[in-house]
Amino acid sequence: MVFRRSQLFVPGNNEHMIRKAALELRPDSVIIDLEDAVPIDGKENARKLISELLPQLDWGNKELCVRVNAPNTPWFYGDIDTVMKIDNVRCIVIPKAEFDLGFIYKATGKEIEPLIETARGLLNIEEVIRSEGVTAVSYGIVDFALSVGGVLQAYESNQVLRTMVVSAARAYGVDPIDRVYFDIKNIEGFRRECVEAKSLGFVGKQVIHPSQIPIANEVFSPSKEEIEWARRVVEAYEKAVREGHGAISLDGQLVDHVHYRLAKRILDFANQLG
Repeated sequence: MVFRRSQLFVPGNNEHMIRKAALELRPDSVIIDLEDAVPIDGKENARKLISELLPQLDWGNKELCVRVNAPNTPWFYGDIDTVMKIDNVRCIVIPKAEFDLGFIYKATGKEIEPLIETARGLLNIEEVIRSEGVTAVSYGIVDFALSVGGVLQAYESNQVLRTMVVSAARAYGVDPIDRVYFDIKNIEGFRRECVEAKSLGFVGKQVIHPSQIPIANEVFSPSKEEIEWARRVVEAYEKAVREGHGAISLDGQLVDHVHYRLAKRILDFANQLG
């Protein structure tokens, strides 16, 4: 099973950072970035670098992804041609996704993670997420604010956008991953946003600095308290079912089949993490 509690962006033109992400850091997922992190005159060199370097490195259990340039740019098809030839790249991240992306999966055989970053992308989010090969989705607030003519700060706390992304993802069985948090010095602010994202249903957080990785991994893993609660719910509910009851009271709270399913999911996740 692929975990995406932390998804680290790494510049596709920085050999040192790529090596560090593979060999030293512990994110669940790494996104090698050929888009925003690479200037226009460096696109070709970045492609050559990742073509040679990524296959040489031991990525362990990390999911290796590459963010290509957007489909409406002149670099998109060159990026796709490069990435499809790198065997250990599992997933292609598509920025500014606005339409069915199944053709990319069919051409490359690699999983797809769209980024919702435009007004049209948000309006077409179901079509985007239902594309063949899509296994995760995230969103970007800077490009989205630009797309709608809004102010960045208004979308840093916009719950409507987050709710639409997480709801569409859950409706079609793909992983919702929360956006990048830009203030890398504000560790407590990052933690608060992780906790909030988890409470909304996101499975992880996209990160841009090594200091954010352990926090995301911790927050998006079941806590000891959650595991203990889940065990008690499962034991109590299964006992009640054997006795012919469909709902019970546990610590003064109603527990029914929905709570049981939630508890089972927590325990399954904890067991998979080991």
